[in-house]
Amino acid sequence: MNQAKVFNKRRSGILLHITSLPSGNLGADAFKFIDFLCASGGTVWQMLPLGPTHEDGSPYQCLSAHAGNNRFICRETLKSQSWAEPTKLNDAKMSRLMATAYRQFLKNASEEDKQQFISFCSEQQYWLDDYVLFREIRHLNQARAWFDWPQELRERHPDALNKVRQERDEALMIRRFEQYVFFTQWQQLREYANKKGVKLFGDMPIFVAHDSADVWAEPLLFTLDEQGASTRVAGVPPDYFSETGQRWGNPLYEWQHHIQQDFDWWKRRLKTQLALFDLIRIDHFRGFEACWEIPATCETAVDGEWKPAPGEQLFDELLDYFGELPLVAEDLGIITEEVTKLREKYGMPGMKILQFAFGGDASNPYLPHQQCEDSVTYTGTHDNNTTLGWYQQLDEHTKAHIQAYFGETTESMPWLLIRSALRSVSELAILPLQDILSLDGKHRMNVPGTMMGNWLWQFNWDMFSPEISQRLKSLNSLYGRC
Repeated sequence: MNQAKVFNKRRSGILLHITSLPSGNLGADAFKFIDFLCASGGTVWQMLPLGPTHEDGSPYQCLSAHAGNNRFICRETLKSQSWAEPTKLNDAKMSRLMATAYRQFLKNASEEDKQQFISFCSEQQYWLDDYVLFREIRHLNQARAWFDWPQELRERHPDALNKVRQERDEALMIRRFEQYVFFTQWQQLREYANKKGVKLFGDMPIFVAHDSADVWAEPLLFTLDEQGASTRVAGVPPDYFSETGQRWGNPLYEWQHHIQQDFDWWKRRLKTQLALFDLIRIDHFRGFEACWEIPATCETAVDGEWKPAPGEQLFDELLDYFGELPLVAEDLGIITEEVTKLREKYGMPGMKILQFAFGGDASNPYLPHQQCEDSVTYTGTHDNNTTLGWYQQLDEHTKAHIQAYFGETTESMPWLLIRSALRSVSELAILPLQDILSLDGKHRMNVPGTMMGNWLWQFNWDMFSPEISQRLKSLNSLYGRC
């Protein structure tokens, strides 16, 4: 059985996306947060996907499964480089700033620095060339989706692509340089975290956005017609929460093509993520056993059907290629016995959400007494309300169940659930920062199924007090997670 090294001892961590830092980038706030995590006894920092987003800002619908979001680049760190001319790096628009920085780099950088950039471009060529071409053509077409581009560009005619390469050579190099800067700053952060004993925990959506470099570059791997339009899309069927289900709209995988290529696309995708993170959560894991396939002509998810996926073949191939798979399976919702067997075969811990535990009976799988070591316990995830906001909206029956379950206690929400997560048998406990700061529902990260007002929350350091770190460290120590 494959078992991720991060689970060789009890740990705790905090869920916080980069955008929620006061600066929203990889600069001083990110390093300061690692220091806070360490001072609190935590050793895992979990975040959301890092890719460049569409206009809605969702990290789960990125323009690339490989690239980093340029908004995470720290300008102050950029200005501190030996080749930089800081007074000339003040443009508010990131694209113009990076163009200026690239020209300074060519003019002033040492041969060693230039060679590192050349090496980066060579090592990342397996995704970087398609990505920068995709972004530049998208820019030249007023940010229209690739399937709305002129035919010769949409279908990647060699002459049309070569014309762009020749005419936009510097612009393409600037986009490569932008990714070089992102990955360089990221590695500095990861090295700092690892030296402090902190593991970085990433997030990989099972599906990719239709309008992405990945789908444009290799359309045969996805359920598309000859014009690039989706024929079948992803989602989940109707359930207790929605009479019409959820129609996500992502194209599905043409699995037979992936099998014929020995899952090379997946190897490349995971290779990039493992270069960024020590541990990775796979969103919607059940889709590797079977996924809900919806005809693209349907406006809801009602008329979909379950279609099997080659999960065992895929993970056998990945395990053979990488040697180990430090993956956590997002196994929430209605999970069949087959999905559980698939997860357990490859030693992937599942997720236990305490906000889902109460209001029913003793058989609820999320209740603390139902949990197992090979799992990750959360108070809530980015899709949930904050624990305080959740509790404030509960009906009296569910509140009574919570009181009866935990018995007489003077501890109030959210710390009652924080303590429960930390003392659980799960080898990893993850707490959203909003819960540690005792914030209400106005501070939640996103509301599933909505398009507006998500992914915007940021904390400020004034929300912290010395008592928070001390209280958390005391609980981590008490329950063997330091």
